[in-house]
Amino acid sequence: MNRIKVAAGVILDNGKVLITRRAPKENFAGGWEFPGGKIEDDETPEDCLARELKEELNIDVSIDRFCAEVTYDYGEICINLIAYYCTITGGEIRMSVHDNFKWVEIADLLKFELLPADVLIAEKIMDDWLKK
Repeated sequence: MNRIKVAAGVILDNGKVLITRRAPKENFAGGWEFPGGKIEDDETPEDCLARELKEELNIDVSIDRFCAEVTYDYGEICINLIAYYCTITGGEIRMSVHDNFKWVEIADLLKFELLPADVLIAEKIMDDWLKK
């Protein structure tokens, strides 16, 4: 089984969180996710996340704090997803591997067809939000 480490950004703005939808020709097409990407061998998760968000969405972010880490077995691939809370510090969203993005209320996250690993992250975000 192929194992991949992925960093994801939980990008917050005024009580909403950014989610992106995988484009038709991408793996897991049509699934909503927290944006990010594969961690290269020479990268920290934080460095990967900053690079991927710049490449995929044309945004700069500050990585504020760790959110959660989950492992999910998709059958042919096992994803170790490491998520961080982030804030946009520059750029304007332009998508390259996604076909849509939405700013959604945290309470509404589970109303979207999130990819399974991202559902676990969404549950953690919702739990954190309720504790505030």
